[in-house]
Amino acid sequence: MAQPAAVLFDMDGTLVDSEKLWTIALDDYAAHRGGRLSQAVREEMVGSNMTRSMRLLLVDLGLPDGNSDIATAASWVARRMTELFGEGLPWRPGAQEALRRAKELGLRTALVTSTIRPLTDLALDTLGHESFDVTVCGDEVDGKNKPDPEPYLKAARLLGVDPADCVAVEDSPTGVASAEAAGCVVLAVPCEVPLEEGPRRTLRDSLAEVDFAELGELFTRAA
Repeated sequence: MAQPAAVLFDMDGTLVDSEKLWTIALDDYAAHRGGRLSQAVREEMVGSNMTRSMRLLLVDLGLPDGNSDIATAASWVARRMTELFGEGLPWRPGAQEALRRAKELGLRTALVTSTIRPLTDLALDTLGHESFDVTVCGDEVDGKNKPDPEPYLKAARLLGVDPADCVAVEDSPTGVASAEAAGCVVLAVPCEVPLEEGPRRTLRDSLAEVDFAELGELFTRAA
């Protein structure tokens, strides 16, 4: 295979260094409720969708975690994240060049994120709406969020390609598990949480190290 059928990019921690902004918003909510988010639970949230993250947050703070409690917490955190996203999103090293190079090479691209659509649309003002052929958000997969394979399966369906012919670019264990379960080959670039070697993944320290003209080699390594 000379090139993959498509490149499927995660967002938070992969293209933009927004996990740190999520930490600010989550810490602010914890302080608002008179508590403090533990580091272990914060790491468990990386790559997760809003509903799961809010449940983890409320449990960690010793607060009720019913559906209405989760919805209220999610609304508060989303408002705070809207403020933080509006102040600008820092790129991850090599990410801007990776998106540009993918387009130059004629590769089809998708954004596959656990972030909700309203926040993703704000992020796309930085990433470039034209950078992706399709986008799949955390509130658009009927609750089948990462590590379920559905986000990547949906992106492949929208693109009309076989996920086994795609390269997914991820930074978290949750995201890597989702992409691998969908059958994708994974280019793993850790950000906030360490990643381990695996049979269908290639680890890199930065997207700046990746030659997008040679992505087809990843399939040879995974075979």
